[in-house]
Amino acid sequence: MADQLDELATIIAEKALQRLRGQDFARIGREEPACATPRLVGTPAETPKECNTEGCAPCEEYQVCSARELYNVGTARLSPSALRTSRDLAPYIDHTLLKPDATRDDLVKLCDEARKYGFATVCVNSSNVALCSRLLQGSSVKPIAVVGFPLGAATTGAKVFETREAIRAGAAEIDMVINIGQLKARNYGFVECDIREVVQAAKPRPVKVILETGALTRDEKVIACALSKAAGAAFVKTSTGFGPGGATAEDIALMRGVVGDDVGVKASGGVRTTADAQKMVEAGANRLGASASVAIVTGLQPVAGGAGKY
Repeated sequence: MADQLDELATIIAEKALQRLRGQDFARIGREEPACATPRLVGTPAETPKECNTEGCAPCEEYQVCSARELYNVGTARLSPSALRTSRDLAPYIDHTLLKPDATRDDLVKLCDEARKYGFATVCVNSSNVALCSRLLQGSSVKPIAVVGFPLGAATTGAKVFETREAIRAGAAEIDMVINIGQLKARNYGFVECDIREVVQAAKPRPVKVILETGALTRDEKVIACALSKAAGAAFVKTSTGFGPGGATAEDIALMRGVVGDDVGVKASGGVRTTADAQKMVEAGANRLGASASVAIVTGLQPVAGGAGKY
């Protein structure tokens, strides 16, 4: 059975490379719709609009309401043309705090900010999920746990156990780190099985697979995306924020080209300004991981420090 899985995973990897080799990924996800040009804070719409949400007063500028509505109904992609102000980015941001020295006060602040600005989630280490879950009760913000973080080198059993513990504590989504060493060793059956086991343990909650793209070659990125999709992952994600490099528009476009429209792409690592976030969305990202989330949606300068390169 193991040999058959290895063979199947190798076929998946080879087909992904054959299909995508030679394409111009610098352009994938960058085409702008003919009807509109993306605009963010500082460029108000020509014609004021009213929210469709019952009870809302006319907005002086486009607010987060429409973007939140799109997110809630499960929009697969965030269209750049929908970004009228930086606040429209909020429902697509995983507000992130993964520093090993994060305190209770830090986590309370994280959750308060997530509620205030309407971020999609807070992303924390699994030991902090229970507290965040309690702090976020009654809000639309969900807690995420990272698993096998940040190296991805834990056993599959350990990742599965951590996943189940995180879900028991209240995690609504799981961000797992791929086994980078096994990927580089071309043990594709192992990599696919590692992801699949976590996906099965998390069901029906979505799993994002962190590739650590800064440590991978172009072909390894393609193969990692193909194996993640085959294993049932809901998203592929660029980086931990603690490894080499971070998210780039080129990697987002490449990843989107591999997984298509039925799997999400999350940009994380170095996304610190409104311009950074817009660039990732234009390249094909539909989720953004950041510790500078408040700066992104307010247009202010990010505070120095933070979690890794997030």
